[in-house]
Amino acid sequence: MKPRIYLDTSVFGGYFDHEFAKFTIPFFELILAREFIILFSSLTRLELEPAPEKVKNLLKTIDIKLVEFIGLDDVSSNLANEYINQKVVGKTSLPDCQHIAMATVNEADFLVSWNFKHIVNVQRIHGFNSINLGFGHKVLDIRSPREFNHYEKD
Repeated sequence: MKPRIYLDTSVFGGYFDHEFAKFTIPFFELILAREFIILFSSLTRLELEPAPEKVKNLLKTIDIKLVEFIGLDDVSSNLANEYINQKVVGKTSLPDCQHIAMATVNEADFLVSWNFKHIVNVQRIHGFNSINLGFGHKVLDIRSPREFNHYEKD
């Protein structure tokens, strides 16, 4: 079974960013080679609306048959608010929390992001997953595209 991966908005922009392209382009090659199921959220769609056309066009290259569309439901919203209530991150990080909560509630195998301040951060990951476990969810594996550099199929 293919891993189910939630991509936050930073991954799409990273494809065209000099600092992140070195790892994001090979990661997208794995996506285009159909190695993963992509969880695509209503929040990511909303955040990509003002993006440059080249970013929007990158999204269109992903095979729609390998995409699961998900939204922010009450369970995800409550979980995101709990991350803030328990001070894993501050109130201004609500959208980041919503990404994590949607990935958690929809049982993603990985959440992939370039956001090292609020998401791909050991202390924050521990906080998110502590809350996830407390609410009966599984641990969410949070990574950057760099960590898929040597991805191998089973």
